[in-house]
Amino acid sequence: MRETWRVRKPEVRSSGGVVSTQHYLASEAGARVLADGGNAVDAAVTAGLALGAVEPWMSGLGGCGQMIVLLAGEGRAWSVDFGLAASRDLDPGDYPLDEGRGSDLFHWPAVKGDRNVTGPLSIAVPTYAAGVAAALERFGTRSWADCIAPAVELAERGFDADWYATLKIASTAARLAADDECRRVYLPDGFPPCSEWGGPPPRLRLGRLAETLRRLAAAGPRDFYEGAIARSLVADAERLGARLGPEDLAGVQARIRESLAIPYGRATVHAAPGLTGGPSLARALALLVERRAVAGAARPETEADLAVAYADALSAAYAERLAAIGHDAEAARPACTTHLSVVDRAGNLVALTQTLLSLFGSRVMFPATGVLMNNGVMWFDPRPGRPNSIAAGRRPLANMCPVVVERGGGDRFALGASGGRRIMPAVMQLVSFLADFDLGLEEAFHAPRIDASGGEYVCVDPRFPAEVASALRERYPVEVWPNAVYPAMYACPNGAGALGGGGRVGAAYVMSPWALAAPADAD
Repeated sequence: MRETWRVRKPEVRSSGGVVSTQHYLASEAGARVLADGGNAVDAAVTAGLALGAVEPWMSGLGGCGQMIVLLAGEGRAWSVDFGLAASRDLDPGDYPLDEGRGSDLFHWPAVKGDRNVTGPLSIAVPTYAAGVAAALERFGTRSWADCIAPAVELAERGFDADWYATLKIASTAARLAADDECRRVYLPDGFPPCSEWGGPPPRLRLGRLAETLRRLAAAGPRDFYEGAIARSLVADAERLGARLGPEDLAGVQARIRESLAIPYGRATVHAAPGLTGGPSLARALALLVERRAVAGAARPETEADLAVAYADALSAAYAERLAAIGHDAEAARPACTTHLSVVDRAGNLVALTQTLLSLFGSRVMFPATGVLMNNGVMWFDPRPGRPNSIAAGRRPLANMCPVVVERGGGDRFALGASGGRRIMPAVMQLVSFLADFDLGLEEAFHAPRIDASGGEYVCVDPRFPAEVASALRERYPVEVWPNAVYPAMYACPNGAGALGGGGRVGAAYVMSPWALAAPADAD
């Protein structure tokens, strides 16, 4: 594959703060909150809810998330954990193994009919509304109704199905067609929406999502779990054959605890603990320190030995992760997705990763609410007797890895990415770029990366010198792929930072036509 353009997105600076997300409308909604005096958590919750209406295949009310909050002047950061759990009524017998590998992000053995990946049996208990509401209540300053209002407005308007939306919908059209409501919403006339040559893009309305958001604004977030919305969700689940009962929803609560503080040279990385990418990130960074991987390196994009050290650390961390971490092991361990990062005028930082897991999640939309549901069962190992095996009521091992990085000189950065198993490798390399080489966000985001996420090969950006791929080939199978719009062979990061000198900065994923770092005010 070859692309002949060169894309560059300059970082954005603003004394009032910056919101960086994977959709410009969500970034702008969050930036307006900062401009109106809201803090970073207010802006993150507003932007996150808006993303569910304009980038619906990545995240939304039917999904989950992880948030890291660092408040200016505090010596610690907080993790808001609203990861998924399997239904209490889940039956592991519904997922018999089949031959081959599954069509998921973990490369698990295949399950008959891919029922752990797509369809009603792939759905886990959604936790998103509870998570962002808990963060807002604990750390925010604005009301729930104010924060959800932009999402209501965007859902009522519908979103423009431009070429990028058409690409996303077409890439999984066959699976969307298997669900009546997804087919009706995303495949009008039986085909992905597409504008006529020279004409405006068609506009899609996401079923009854606007009504559901209006109800949540008026009744509050617990209505999703114990009120009229919850009853609608349970009724649709029963009709479609999904395992989601009233007790599952009523039991949903977010957990707020101190983040995992990872020492890394002169920097500290605050990450999510538990069944996330955080503990594996800690292991990979520790291996880099142990092997003195960065010693003597001048530039991250030119050093073959450094690329090999990154691959070695990531491969070892992933081997341990997939073999040992899961629900059974959580207490013994240090305790397709979208990511947004926010910094406000005061220097508060938020890194929020939210997800439906696969693109369009389960590819099931509950018609009574317009909620596109996650496929959280995919995160479990379908093989029995393992730490992360499928079981009723369990929490699966997740890929999310939002972080806040504190480096010397008072600089602090909120980072994270989308991209399944590719997330943690991207975050690890960006941490190294910032902490080891003192790169700014713009330079770090444009630098080439490798991906070593436990798959069959290490992926190498062709912008590296040829000796980088040659050195990696001595130890690993290697594929050379560009960081392209599609397919996305590397994770898709967004970041925001508070600089020690008082500046506020943000950077958005370079290769997305939608991603934007929006300033609260232009300097």
